[in-house]
Order: sequence, then structure tokens, then C-alpha cells
Amino acid sequence: MIDTVKIVLENNMFFVTDIGRFQKDTMNSARGFFSLVQNPTKSELMSGIYKPKLTLQKRFNSSGRFEPTLSIELSLPKLLYGNNFEELDDENFKAVAKLLQTKLSEMGVKVFWELFIKAPVSSVHYSKNIKLTNGLIAFTVLKELSKANITKRLDFNQSDFRNEGHSIKWHANTWELTFYDKIKDLEQAKISEKRAIEKDNSLQMNLFSDIQEARKHKPFEVLRMELRINTRQKLRKVLSDNGYKVEPTFQNIFKKEIAQKILLSYLEDIEKGYPKPLYFDPKSSKDFIAQFEIDNTKTKIKDVFTALGFRKALEENNPRELRELLKKHPRNSWYDFNSQMNSYNYPKNSLDVFKPIRQSIEQFEPLSLVDFEAEMINNDK
Repeated sequence: MIDTVKIVLENNMFFVTDIGRFQKDTMNSARGFFSLVQNPTKSELMSGIYKPKLTLQKRFNSSGRFEPTLSIELSLPKLLYGNNFEELDDENFKAVAKLLQTKLSEMGVKVFWELFIKAPVSSVHYSKNIKLTNGLIAFTVLKELSKANITKRLDFNQSDFRNEGHSIKWHANTWELTFYDKIKDLEQAKISEKRAIEKDNSLQMNLFSDIQEARKHKPFEVLRMELRINTRQKLRKVLSDNGYKVEPTFQNIFKKEIAQKILLSYLEDIEKGYPKPLYFDPKSSKDFIAQFEIDNTKTKIKDVFTALGFRKALEENNPRELRELLKKHPRNSWYDFNSQMNSYNYPKNSLDVFKPIRQSIEQFEPLSLVDFEAEMINNDK
């Protein structure tokens, strides 16, 4: 569903009742520009107190007028539940918005309800926590996802398979897609907040012991998929590309159906970029050649051995590494070669790591700690 959101309130949507709660961030009196901030402290987070990050600026608003605006950035599930392991649903909107309105009042900002819920959103993170069972581990899924060859399919400029293989990230100027081991990330945060992907983990560190206790009764792992859309322009485009001709406002983007469709579209792009030869896991080279000959009757001997060699190379290297090794060749040659390799028929007998992700998003049932608590109770009987 939805996690982090950045709402931008124009001058007529709010008024500050206590400017003393804000701290000076930047000031340029000559240009009439100022920036004041109010953020939750680490001690507040460790005490279970969650508040949004506020930035008060004087700048050009969406209507082109130079006047004060207030940016509100926060994780909505952390606001409601104190963590983002538990997920929101459409029916939570009013409760979340009302709670946020109350929090803002406590922080010295009054907002007008009808204008507030229709306020423009400049950034949103759509996400899904995916429970992995039956022996499937997040590391295996992430390793296979890292092999997706999506440079041409998705306009991104950086990919990163890091944290000892516990996360994979594709990054562009206007968006970022991340898959990571949710439980491992909490473990990393216990060592250092800087080592974790998730921010403000101090708030939810009590989760780690609860989850570890649940895993003693029935082993499971949690993979998190998170799409971060970082600009209003990109958000409009993503909504439009998925058939939603709506303005990205607080109320409009808080929709389960929208989050589901957008996440599925990005997952589909990654799945299409996964090399087809990897769907076939032969017992030996002899097995590969025999099966390839059966499934591709019109190929030549060189095609058989080229496909076999490519399959072997993919076992040890992901496509980005292979492309880097072959960088002296024209860029299009790499894509033409991949297209040729994917045009052949391969039986699907290997582990399909996309299946549990796809099923979880298609069902889109909110994951909750209650699910695991129930398992603990049942196993104790």
C-alpha cells in the first residue's frame, strides 16, 4: 500500500500557531527566501513518539505565486501503527488524516480539513511486505532479481546489489525501486542506523524481538518491495501510464488499487528483463543440449553452444557484470544478443522467485504482526 508521502500545503491551507517550534535551516534575506524545519528527535523516536518532518519555505507554489508553503513528509503506517511492518488499507485514510491533523496541531500548525485532504503530493512511496515461507529465503530472491536486464526497459541510471546481498536497488533521477530483506534491515539498524535502508528505525526496534520470537515457531522471512516516486511530474506520469487521470492529491493517491497496479507494472518490467535461459535449470550440459535441441528444432549447432555458454556465464555473473566486461562492443550489440537468446524456447523448471511476489501483490492483503502472533498461539497449543 502507501508508506511515505510528501504533502505540500500552499499558503491558504495552513497557518502556523507557534513559529518557535521551528528551527532555522537556510535564510537568504536578499532574495526573500527562507527555510525553517521541525523534525522528530532520536529520543522521541526511541520513546515511541512519531512525528512528521516539516519544512516551512517561501517559494513559488504550484500556482506560480511566491509565498510560504509547508512540506509535510512522513511514513503513514508509522504514524498509525508505530512501524511500517504493518500495512494500511483504504479504510484507514480518515483515521490517518485525522491523526496527522492532530500531530500537526501539536507541532504548532493548523490545517483546514477540506483543503488538507486535497493538498498536492510531490512524492510517494508505494510498498508491499511479502511473507516468504516453505524454505524460500530473501537472499535467494534478491540474487535472482539482480539478474534482471532492465536498463533499456526502465529509464534508470544506477543499480546497486548491496548489504551483503540483502538488498537490490534501481535508481533514477525521479524514482527508485528497492527490494530488501525487511528482517535483516532491522538487524542492521540495531548495529547502526546508517547501515539500514529504512530510516527512523529507532521507532520500531521492538519489532525485531517480536519477529524473532515468531520465527522460532514457524520460520519465515519478509521481503519488501518499495517504489519511491520522487517528483510530482513523475507521479502524474506513472498515474497516467496506469490509466489514472487524476491529480496526485493526498486523498487521490491513498488508494489500494492504485498502489497495486503501479507495483505490478514495475514488477512486470523486471520479470520481462529476467534472462529466459535462467528459467531452465539443467542437470548437466548434456541435459541442456538435448532439451534445447528438442525445443528449438530449427537452430544451428553454433546456436546451441552459444545458448549453453550464455547460460553458464549467467550462473556466475549477472547481466550488468557481463555487459561491463563487454563494454568495448557497441551498446546495441548487447541488447541484440540478449534478444536473440530470449527468442529461443526454454522449459521452466527452475525456482520462480517472481511467483510469491506477484501473488502477494495480486492478493494485496495487508500484512500484520497479528498474522504471526496467531501462528505463535497455534503452535503453543
